[in-house]
Amino acid sequence: MLGDPTCWTRECKYYLGIIQPDGTEATEVNNCEAFPNGIPNEIAYGDNKHLKVLPNQKNDIVYEKK
Repeated sequence: MLGDPTCWTRECKYYLGIIQPDGTEATEVNNCEAFPNGIPNEIAYGDNKHLKVLPNQKNDIVYEKK
């Protein structure tokens, strides 16, 4: 089971919750509109507050408080 990511505790309006791609807890990832296949750990649990678009990001969504 995943801990609360900083994007959830900071109340990002784009955070969608946890998904289980194969239906099991073993594959859980934090999900948001910016990273539909899983939020990178540097954002979810690290110091990156996602105020700028990452180079490998496929859209221009960044943190925005609800």
